Amino acid sequence: MKGALAYVALGANLGDRLATLREAVRRIDATTGLAVLRASSVWETAAVGPPQPDYLNAVIEIDACKSPRAHLERLQQVERDLGRVRLPGARWGPRTIDLDLLWQGGLRLHGAALELPHPRIAERAFVLAPLAELAPSLLLGGRSVEAWLADRPAEERASVRRVAPLLP
Repeated sequence: MKGALAYVALGANLGDRLATLREAVRRIDATTGLAVLRASSVWETAAVGPPQPDYLNAVIEIDACKSPRAHLERLQQVERDLGRVRLPGARWGPRTIDLDLLWQGGLRLHGAALELPHPRIAERAFVLAPLAELAPSLLLGGRSVEAWLADRPAEERASVRRVAPLLP
């Protein structure tokens, strides 16, 4: 590894969800300064927010030689290239792709455009389950990913279902 270890969450609930997730991984890995090291399984879960199709979610582990801000900019470009449209004021709506920088090199950032670690990791079983596959002992707020996942309500944990490998 040459850069900082980073974790990125991927989600999609429109179109060919699995193909879109795989294409996002391919584009991220093809980016100078970002190398995909490993990928979790793909997990399916009901969407949060207004009625909409279920999501497929996964997490990838990256060797990131880019700064977190440059890394985030590239993730947002991949989203745009894959048809993501961000509407002002719209939260939790359907999307072709959603890429979130969860954690990078243990950095703590609190900016308007980027907060690391991602502020809602511990609240989301659909992020914690795939992240726990790759980094169960990763510490977030002094607790392991595995411990955070175990603390989510049983009903929420049961609603996140492993469905396929992300990488063929």
